[in-house]
Amino acid sequence: MKEIDLANWNRKEHFEFFSAMNEPFFGLVQNLDATIAYKHCKTNGIAFFAYYLHCALQAINAVENLRYRIVDGKPVVFDSIDASTTIMRDDKTFGFSFIKYDSNFTTFKQIVVDEVARVQQTPGLFTRNDFKENLIHFSAIPWVNFTSLSHARSFTHPDSCPKVSIGKLVENNGRYEFAVAVHAHHGLADGYHLGLFFEEFQKMLDK
Repeated sequence: MKEIDLANWNRKEHFEFFSAMNEPFFGLVQNLDATIAYKHCKTNGIAFFAYYLHCALQAINAVENLRYRIVDGKPVVFDSIDASTTIMRDDKTFGFSFIKYDSNFTTFKQIVVDEVARVQQTPGLFTRNDFKENLIHFSAIPWVNFTSLSHARSFTHPDSCPKVSIGKLVENNGRYEFAVAVHAHHGLADGYHLGLFFEEFQKMLDK
């Protein structure tokens, strides 16, 4: 983690303006083509969730502004971003997980398998106490092909972690796509940076 020199930061005015708002987050939704990724997973017996989560984290880590966070009221940049995802249990409740990013998918896939198993066997919403700021809040909503999305938030709780949500995989004439919603702190990122994320995410899905 490295603190940003606010006095000389070209986003200083943006940061101060949006940070003073009760709701500094903004959101965008875009459909992405998951055809190549989905067929690759089906052919090779790979869990699709783990695969597209890895693609999303690769994209997040590739965009510097999405690695910015606010710690103790000051903007910082992290070298690497992990994920806290919602994991559903058999009783249809869910718990928050911690999934550490690894650029190697084989390693990452095992991290996901282990963490999903742990959360499914652990009661409650908060299943661990080591959550950091270098996270995205991630959720899969595979039952709904949404066109917009909002999040429950406490305005009194300081939060600067982007929220990424993936919708239902929809097939049309042999092509597969899903909606991707991203909410980010406007003091740290703008629509341009979310555009970079969507572009990079699509690139990872097409590999």
